[in-house]
Amino acid sequence: MPDLPYQKIVCLVPSLTELLFDLGLEGQVIGRTRFCIHPENKVKEVEIVGGTKNPRLEKIIEMQPDIIIANKEENRKEDIEILRKYSKVHVTEIDTIQDALLTIANLGQLLGVEHKAQNLVEKIDYLLSKKPEAPELFVSYFIWKDPWMTIGKDTYIHDVLDAYNLKNVFRNLIRYPKTTLEELSSLNPDVILLSSEPYPFKEKHEAEIREVCPASKIELVNGEWFSWYGSRMIEAFTALNSWRKSLTKS
Repeated sequence: MPDLPYQKIVCLVPSLTELLFDLGLEGQVIGRTRFCIHPENKVKEVEIVGGTKNPRLEKIIEMQPDIIIANKEENRKEDIEILRKYSKVHVTEIDTIQDALLTIANLGQLLGVEHKAQNLVEKIDYLLSKKPEAPELFVSYFIWKDPWMTIGKDTYIHDVLDAYNLKNVFRNLIRYPKTTLEELSSLNPDVILLSSEPYPFKEKHEAEIREVCPASKIELVNGEWFSWYGSRMIEAFTALNSWRKSLTKS
């Protein structure tokens, strides 16, 4: 598409790589991280340039991209500063659902696909308007084990939980704090959610938590529903609208 402002795009953010494809920019994406796994049938054709925290800087510079898409949380500041010497770098910051919607709109405008981006935002807004009426539940959401790590009030995951009337028992903390099962027991949440990523929680971990929180409902959940923004929000909120109806206390 010669009329687009950027012909060679490197994206270092898994959620946003998927977004670029869904905005019709697959012909412009020339580099992605190994964690950029969606859309699976298309992204495998794009060259891998390392990980989100350890990108192959020399490789990216050699590719001479017109623009690099990054994220304040996903990518390291020192890597971004180096890449800025060689290419335009657009750094996103997404801590809420509203941030995510604004990012879709802004990227659409920046990359010359404003109409497609706006259509996507409208679809996501519609799904959010269809959230089920559900009673308030107090929850904890785990992203890691050894040490146990959860999510604070200034994260995208927290905002998604809050949108579905799921109140984070660690809402007085920030970012991704460490905790213990003893502390979890003292907070006694109604529901404990074990994410599929970045730590791959399995059924065996439920038993360990059930020993200290016998009254809590424990569920394994798809981490992409809560932590992937961009076009993945359509699949996520469609699933969450259905799942939330069935979620009750133990």
